[in-house]
Amino acid sequence: MKVKSLLYILIPTFLFSSMEIALKIAGGTFNPIQLNFVRFLIGGLALLPFTWAYCRKNSILLNRYDLLRCATTGFVIVVLSMSLYQLSIQLTQASVVAIMLSANPIFGLIIGFFFLHEKLSRTATLALALTLIGLLVIIDPFHLSNPVGITLGLLSSIIFGIYGVMSRVHSHHIGINGLSMTCLSFLFGALELGILMGLSHTGLASFIPQKFASEFVNIPFFQGITWSTLPLILYISVLVTGAAFGLYFLSMDEVGVVPASLIFLVKPALAPILAFFILGEAILPRTIIGIVIILIGSMITLLGEKIAYRVIAVFQRGSNTDSNDIE
Repeated sequence: MKVKSLLYILIPTFLFSSMEIALKIAGGTFNPIQLNFVRFLIGGLALLPFTWAYCRKNSILLNRYDLLRCATTGFVIVVLSMSLYQLSIQLTQASVVAIMLSANPIFGLIIGFFFLHEKLSRTATLALALTLIGLLVIIDPFHLSNPVGITLGLLSSIIFGIYGVMSRVHSHHIGINGLSMTCLSFLFGALELGILMGLSHTGLASFIPQKFASEFVNIPFFQGITWSTLPLILYISVLVTGAAFGLYFLSMDEVGVVPASLIFLVKPALAPILAFFILGEAILPRTIIGIVIILIGSMITLLGEKIAYRVIAVFQRGSNTDSNDIE
């Protein structure tokens, strides 16, 4: 593999793995909903020049139905999935949330099976079972210390899986690439979240229970962004959100879908290590066991069909050899 191609994989792998840690640190200064808004607004704007160039090069003009598709996808990823994701990071360990989010492709398989009638192979079914077992080992549902944070993290991952299916279907209908779909979804989602944040400053906010007031009443837009916090905000927005997703899609074009998917194969293992050294989060034995199980499931998803074909080829060669010996 060329050095350039390798960088397309290594850089987003590190950025995605450090995402929860950076958001956990920033969560001590910013409102979680505000941080979500700023992150996707700036991240979407960072991808906008590439999207503009792609649409001009391919003479793509979006109609109102295309914009509606982008707005719907943006609502699912930014307003729903990533808002729950940010709240879960504030309530539980960043490493656990990172592992749960990495399982979103498995939830995408389930959603595609039920709603798009996509075929669920034996390989995918086995990978799904292993991933769910790994998550249960890590979460330890019989001894939950923070059920709310875990529940929000799981919901975020499931909805992220829905977003993955929606993004694939809608980008195909519109005729744009994955990077452009991501950019437009980010911008529309940030706009929609901004409207909801504006409503938190009106009388409607009085209906929000008092225990949720700190997160959902009078949500600030850019308060707290100073010269001292700006580097962290830019890292989260431009690098972790914009560049990571952009390089992920570029890696697909450069090295293919399967090698690019290694990014999310490595993330469950790397994120807890980074969280241990940076945040001091303990790595429990059950977390290590769960990570290994999830990694096996991910490897089966990525390499299972290839392994199956190789095994079949070995048996076919053996069968042919036996036939020749009989002759």
